Amino acid sequence: MQAKAVARTVRIAPRKVRLVADLIRGKQLGEAVAILRLTPKAASPIVEKVLKSAVANAEHNYEMDINNLVVSEAYVNEGPTLKRFRPRAMGRASAINKRTSHITIVVSEKKEG
Repeated sequence: MQAKAVARTVRIAPRKVRLVADLIRGKQLGEAVAILRLTPKAASPIVEKVLKSAVANAEHNYEMDINNLVVSEAYVNEGPTLKRFRPRAMGRASAINKRTSHITIVVSEKKEG
């Protein structure tokens, strides 16, 4: 049984969020939350919020035991890019891409044995 939570169009670049998502993939729930609390990255509180949402979904919708939940999947896809322009020298303009992310976290119950 799996429970999933998705945060869509989060205003942080996927490349930055993937660094944090890679830290918790495959970890048990308590360990994953501890890692996120102690990681000094801007994406950490956002990923922690999605993880807590996935845990709440598991507990409420599927009656899973939260004591033996594991982060089975954690991945970050690219969302829509906000395109902005910055003035440069000699009347030129250069593009600035403000990237967004879709963060998905799937938790499942640990196999007994």
